[in-house]
Formats: sequence, structure tokens, C-alpha cells
Amino acid sequence: MLNRCRFLSSISSNNGNNSGKQQPQQSQSQQQETTAVDEEAEKEKQRKRQKKFTKYTLLGMLITFSGSALYAFFTWGAPKLDEDGNIQQDEFSELPFIIQYASRAWNTLTHYEKIIKEPSRELLLPPPLPPPYYQPPYTLVLEMTGLLVNPEWTYKTGWRFKKRPMVDYFLHKLATSTNFEIVIYTHEQGMTAFPLLNSLDPNGYIMYRLFRDSTRYEDGIHIKDLNRLNRDLRKVIHIDWDKKACQLNRDNCLTLPKWKGQTTDDRTLYDLTDFLMAIANEKVDDVREVMRYYSQFDNPLEVFRENQRKLAEQEKEKERQQQQQTAPVYKSFLMNVLKTK
Repeated sequence: MLNRCRFLSSISSNNGNNSGKQQPQQSQSQQQETTAVDEEAEKEKQRKRQKKFTKYTLLGMLITFSGSALYAFFTWGAPKLDEDGNIQQDEFSELPFIIQYASRAWNTLTHYEKIIKEPSRELLLPPPLPPPYYQPPYTLVLEMTGLLVNPEWTYKTGWRFKKRPMVDYFLHKLATSTNFEIVIYTHEQGMTAFPLLNSLDPNGYIMYRLFRDSTRYEDGIHIKDLNRLNRDLRKVIHIDWDKKACQLNRDNCLTLPKWKGQTTDDRTLYDLTDFLMAIANEKVDDVREVMRYYSQFDNPLEVFRENQRKLAEQEKEKERQQQQQTAPVYKSFLMNVLKTK
């Protein structure tokens, strides 16, 4: 009987210990469940706030767009007034009120679109200089970025433009040869490019500067329209790195690899100077024939250097043959003189 009591006592003691261990485990599990529920509730609140914010943002954009459309409708669609404040009649005056306002607004919108896409003026350059003033025979059109300079950005200095090797030689040689009227025609904004060109060309070798407003904007591309330069296209040479920018006058354009700031063994401008001076010295009547030939190569200046090397070898061979032909004649002449004596 005594042993049975001890046995029951040990069982109850073990049950008490086990229940004591289970209580902390159950408490920890309940805390985890509570935390998960709280996190899910917080995420739900965030989703609701985000949804609400998106809703009000779209509503605000809709109100802004509608207000802008109404403002444009009544501002651009209103008829013009004369100096006395009287309404001027136009081609839309006889139409119903809403239609005439919508027509004028649309007409104004297309006008602004044309201003953005088309060059700012019909003729981009003034007429060539008349006699007795001197007008260079060739017009050289140059892109600035990627040809003469390269934009670089660092944390320390921000945006800066790096000048290409031989730029000073290139501009000086071509300008002082009196063969080229140098024109910068760039896709950069005027407020960016103008001070940069002042620093790049302190001697004023560049005669004219044309910026982004002088380009034709199509499909995200700023196209250079040489037809508006007011120059004879037979004498216009366009140097660029972007073929898409030359698409209106491909036969006038020589496309070179874009310069990205590397300075090691970069002699592109030196070779380009020789190429252009060769055209001027040969007095090429229509540069488009030369441009058309060299434009078929990925790096036309390398081909030009190779052609110059071959030409120099041919000249040396021709000179050597002439010397060989002259030597026997001179020897025969000398023998005759000696025999006469």
C-alpha cells in the first residue's frame, strides 16, 4: 500500500513537471501567432494607404490634365483681338462655338509642334560673302560632342568636357588655309555649347555656330538639315559620328567613330586635317563623290592613310623609273661630247 502511494506520488510529480514545461512552449507559440497576425494587419493597412494614395494621385493628375485642356481650349481657341479690342475674323469664325475654339486650339498646338520639330529658321546661315570680300570655297560642318570634345562626369567635378588631342592644330590649320568656312552644327543646347565653344576656340576660327534649335527633330533624333545652310551642297563637307543625324544628306557626310575620351595614340584630327587639305589642294568640284566613296568604310581615315601610303610608293617608283631612263641618255650624251672633243 505504501509502495502504491509512492508510485502515484511520483506520477503526479512528473505530470506537474511536464505541465510546467508545456506552459512556456504554449505561451511562446501564442506570441508568434499574435506577432504574425499583427504583421499581416500592418501590411493590410499599408496596402490600403498605398491604394488610397494611388487613387488620389490619379485623381489629381486627371484634374490637372482636364484643367490644362480647358485652359488651352479657351486660351488658344479664343479669336484674336485687334488694337481696339475688336474680334478679328478668321477661317474659323463662321463655325459653331465649340468647333471654332477646338479648331483654333488644334491649329496652335500643331504650330508649337512644328516649332519643336522644325529648324528655328528657313535659312540657317547668311548668304556667302560677295566680292570683293573673300568667301572660302568649302563649308566644313562639324559636330561638337563626340568629335571635338567628350562629356565626362565625376563625383568631385560633376560634368566637364574633355578636349580632344590636336583640336587646336585642326582648327588653326584649316582656318588659316583660307579654304574652309568652319561651322559647328551640334545637337547640344545653345546654353551648354556656347560657353564651351568660347573656351575651345579663343581665336575665333569657327565662323558660325548652330545648336539644337537648328536641327530637325524626328523619332527622337536631332537631324542636321544641310539643305537649309544656304550653301552649295557640292562644296559642303559634314563630319559627324552619328549616321542618323546625316540621313537627309548622306552624300555630304563622313561618319567617324565616336570619340569617348581616350587620348592614347589618338591622331584622328591630324589625319582628318590631311584628308580635308587634300580635297582643298585638289580643288575637288563636287565633294559628294569623295564622301560617297569613303563613307562605305567603317573607319574612312584609315583607308585614306593607306591610299596615301600607296600613292607615295607609286610616286617613288615612278621617280625611280624616270631616273633609270634618264641615266642612259645622259651617258650617251656625255660620250658623244667626249668623242667630239
